[in-house]
This record gives sequence, structure tokens and C-alpha cells, in this order.
Amino acid sequence: MQFEEMGNMSGKTLMLLPGTCCDWQTNFGAVIDSLSEKYHLICVNYDGFDGSNVVFPDMITVTEKIENYIKEHHAGVLDGAIGSSLGSSFVGQLVMRKNVHINHAIFGSPDLDQSGKVAAKLQSMLVVPLLTSFTKGEKKQNKTKEKLKSFFLMSDETAEKFINCFSKFNPESIKNEYYTDLLTHLEEDINVDHTKAHFIYASKMGEKYLKRYKKYFHNPDIREFDMQHEQWLFGEKEYAEPVLEAIDEFMDAVV
Repeated sequence: MQFEEMGNMSGKTLMLLPGTCCDWQTNFGAVIDSLSEKYHLICVNYDGFDGSNVVFPDMITVTEKIENYIKEHHAGVLDGAIGSSLGSSFVGQLVMRKNVHINHAIFGSPDLDQSGKVAAKLQSMLVVPLLTSFTKGEKKQNKTKEKLKSFFLMSDETAEKFINCFSKFNPESIKNEYYTDLLTHLEEDINVDHTKAHFIYASKMGEKYLKRYKKYFHNPDIREFDMQHEQWLFGEKEYAEPVLEAIDEFMDAVV
């Protein structure tokens, strides 16, 4: 595990938790400078995605490591934590388990998929081979890059960064991350004193995700944006700037 602290060290603490198959450098690379101006950032790379030879074990083991870091280095309290996609699963667990306290739990357009072992295994058998193979070979990389550019409106440079990121990690880590995320369940109507759940809702994902946000968290603060999944992180200012403004509002809200 890697924890790197940077930015405005006198500002509010904000932990950044990347999504599937990503390190924070790639996932938050387009917005890190903007966030660093105001916040004391704690950037996390999980086991298996930190450049080491360690394989990602499971979501709960990694959650415990994050909790231990917050306890040891920040007295068990953070002003905020933002999870990108799968990273939101960690945010949810940190809030629900109550081993540490987060004032502002920010969820970056997650799907919050959950399933039993049989369904999780079947989904992993279908999805993981795609995640581990679509960057193999120059032809597949170019095809994937064009899809990223078309769907998320990424620049060529940003698409290249994500391709390079996806292709460098151990397939075993990717499998464990995807599979155990499906098995890491949230309770319904989570409500923790002095913690506010904030959601970045990418409306182009569909309303079923909006219903999930309301199912798992009590009276969440949901901001809707006309974009695809986590599109604000892919380099286009028209998507990034409104979300960054919302994050500032989240972090300034009274809990």
C-alpha cells in the first residue's frame, strides 16, 4: 500500500481512493493540481496497484489497512474522502464500519454493485478477461483507445495514460479487486452522526444507480451532472470544473 500526502498541508484533509485497475496518479491526474491548491491530499494506491509485487488481497483487508493509516497518521479522523468508482466502496466501508470517522464521504458516480458468491464468480469470469486482455497487443490498445476517446471524450494523451495504467497491473490483482468488491456489501440506510454522504451522480449512467445511492445512505446529498461515468476525471474542463465546485461545497458543509 502507498499513502502519499501532498497539496495544501494546512487545508482540510481529503483522501483520494482510485477505481478499478487504477493508481491515483492516473485516476486523479487531471484534477490533482486543482485539488492540491485547497486540500491536504492523502493519495492512496492499493496493494497490487502500488508498483510492488504484492497481489491485491480483498476489499476488507485493504479497508483495514486504510483505517490503520488514518488512525496512526490522522488520529482516526478525516475531513473528507472521495472514492472514484470502485474507490467509493472503500468510502462506504469506512463510514459503515465506524472504526474511523469521515466528515464528508464523497462518492464518485459509483455503481455500488453487490452480489452473492455464485453471481460474483460468474460476473468475474465474464468481465475480468476483458479487463486483462483489451490492452494486449498494439491493435487492441489502439481500438480501446479510440473507444475511450469516443465514449468519454478523452484526449489522445489521456486515453494513452489510461491504457498504460490498465496494462501494467497483475491480472490476479485485477481479478481479486473486481470479485471481492462484488462481495463487499453495504447495509441499507447508513446513517452516522456528523458524517454526510455526498454523491456525484453521472446521469448518463441511468436512474437505477440514483436509486441505489438513496437505498444505502440516509438522506444523501446528490448532485446530478450530465456526463458519463467519472467523465470529470478525464481532462475536459467543462466536466471537471462544475464537479470541483461541488466538492468545495461538500467540504464546506456543516455536519
